[in-house]
Amino acid sequence: MGNPIANWFKRHRNPTSFWLHVVGIPACFIAAPALAVVRRWWLAIAIFIAGYALQLIGHLVAGSRSGEEMFLRRLFGKR
Repeated sequence: MGNPIANWFKRHRNPTSFWLHVVGIPACFIAAPALAVVRRWWLAIAIFIAGYALQLIGHLVAGSRSGEEMFLRRLFGKR
């Protein structure tokens, strides 16, 4: 598998995809603490969905598959 960070950078060379991930990944990680601190479940869910959506849009823009899609394809034997 090699270096996961180097692999990530290799798969996210498109500048638009890269920056959508730079915003989307932290948004997903902020969602759980937001739920604990603010106690507004809808806000935490909205932050998580928005962050995830940004990452998926990044893959659509770059024309690449997300890690989740690649995992599911391997799991079900599809290429």
